Amino acid sequence: MNPRSQADDTENSSPVWILLGHKAGDNNQVTALAESLGVPFAAKHLRYRATELITNVLLGPTLAGIPRRYRQQLAPPWPRVVITAGRRNEPIARWIRRQADGPVRLVHVGRPWARPDRFDLIVATPQYALDGHPNVIALDLPLHRISEARLADAAEDWRSRMAGLPQPRIAVLVGGDSGPFHLDPGKAGRLAREATRLAESLNGSLMVTTSARTPPAAAHALRQSLTGRHFFFRWQPDTHENPFLALLALADRFIVTGESMSMLAEACATRRPVYIFDMSDRSPDSGRSGGSDRIQDRLRRIRSALRYRSATHRVAQHVAPLRLRRDVSRMHVRLIESGRAVFLGETFPDDDLPPLPDSQAVTRRVLQFLTPPSSGD
Repeated sequence: MNPRSQADDTENSSPVWILLGHKAGDNNQVTALAESLGVPFAAKHLRYRATELITNVLLGPTLAGIPRRYRQQLAPPWPRVVITAGRRNEPIARWIRRQADGPVRLVHVGRPWARPDRFDLIVATPQYALDGHPNVIALDLPLHRISEARLADAAEDWRSRMAGLPQPRIAVLVGGDSGPFHLDPGKAGRLAREATRLAESLNGSLMVTTSARTPPAAAHALRQSLTGRHFFFRWQPDTHENPFLALLALADRFIVTGESMSMLAEACATRRPVYIFDMSDRSPDSGRSGGSDRIQDRLRRIRSALRYRSATHRVAQHVAPLRLRRDVSRMHVRLIESGRAVFLGETFPDDDLPPLPDSQAVTRRVLQFLTPPSSGD
């Protein structure tokens, strides 16, 4: 990595701050944008109070949502640009701008909870309905940190461990619960069976990894249902080594659970075929199953629909402001129409994959915020 773009956790004089929270996908996107600028930046690692939603909604720009020990790093000299993502970091970014003597530009990645005009730039992707706002740049894929150099380094560490797996090797990148989507043991078992069928049809093998959002019961069911030649890695919070980047480097194809926009973007960044696993509660086998299986399938869908996150998502899709609504199917459609992906179970086109979309427009826009105005302005 260019040393000028490395994150500095202690020095406050950096012109760019990034606010990092508990979501790996958000953190990767804001870090990717900061690294693309080629200037020093400071990473502010934050944690949140259980009451943050109430204070953030009621108080606007505030630090009330984070414990006091995390506030100490938010002190002058203030940056010129703050890059953030996620609901929890919005009030903090706006609080920083309110404290500063000079102008602080706010760059938000993803959907904003506050009105879009509260930010200088919003970086959006197809699942969000943010069309028509002048300060929004829309990208086909989320920002990512995948590069040939990073993949090459990761491949060296794991190549020998995967040497016994026949090619083509299919990496299965497993997410989990997110909004209306729930990965239960039954769905995880279906993923394992469909992935195994694809590997067998190609005389290949599987390289499977779970993630921080994968429920333990689903991870167990996934592993128990895998057959044939495969490698399985179960993510744990105290794991010292993680093969995720190595799987991106060594895989010939990918299967990605459809709720994870970040993992879809990272898989597509390799320019290799990507299969999307449908995370909805519709079982493709239910129509061919017996009566008792159909009843169990229906009960499973009802239980999933009654989950708190599923229920609140459905309500938000109907009553929340348009900017807060999220429809991942729009991302799936964009990936499929562009020729970068198909749903698992479908045949991948034989044509060459298209080049990746250019995200440099975002970098150029942020660099403009860092350019001092000319004396004639």
